[in-house]
Amino acid sequence: MKTKIIDKLESLEKEKNIKILLAIESGSRSWGFASPDSDYDIRFIYKNPTDWYLSPWEKKDTLEFMTEDDLDGSGWDLKKVFQLLLKSNVPLLEHLYSYIFYVKNDKFLELMKPLAKNAFSPISVVFHYLSMSKKYLESCNKNEVKLKDYFYCLRTTLACKWVIEKDSFPPVNFHEMLDLLQNEILEKVNKLLVLKSENGEKYYHPNDWELFDYLKNEIEIISEKAKSLSAGSFDKIEAEKVFVEILNL
Repeated sequence: MKTKIIDKLESLEKEKNIKILLAIESGSRSWGFASPDSDYDIRFIYKNPTDWYLSPWEKKDTLEFMTEDDLDGSGWDLKKVFQLLLKSNVPLLEHLYSYIFYVKNDKFLELMKPLAKNAFSPISVVFHYLSMSKKYLESCNKNEVKLKDYFYCLRTTLACKWVIEKDSFPPVNFHEMLDLLQNEILEKVNKLLVLKSENGEKYYHPNDWELFDYLKNEIEIISEKAKSLSAGSFDKIEAEKVFVEILNL
């Protein structure tokens, strides 16, 4: 499948006259709890020829594709990426800290990661993940639960805890955050991970109300602590220099 994905990205470059700087796997495959039937969610960052950026008019700054064999692709132009970085946009930060690559321009990442570190806003990131946690917790408040929803709630809740306790952007891989769980909850999660790997995306599982109560309690604690978190700092002048340097790669 990786070869098909790379071929698709290369054909897109030729078709659209762009250069892809980064292409990664997103979604459950990158988070570490894929099901056998999980789609491939390809996310990419690209740049247009330099002249493209000299126009006074707004232009389309995203690209999407969907193939018959479940390749779901979505990309952002470099200028849009910098605008999102200014806002400490969580999906963008996840792209930059990803670990499953289809295209990887090392120089691009070398230039972008210091900007991402400075742009990281604990309060923005936690409120992003927290809103998702609350939504998925509501989906889990029933006797039979789509296992996918439980893991989405777990991932976003642990991401919040990571930011609050470690003051850094959380790992993309869910497994790297499991140390934040108490032992009895960790045992439950590990058993559910096995089930998730063996069953399809639509698999429903009897609710574990102890796990539900744990998540509910954590979300309440996070909601209170989030109010006192700091914002990020973003040096626009330095970012402009990096933007120009990337254009010249």
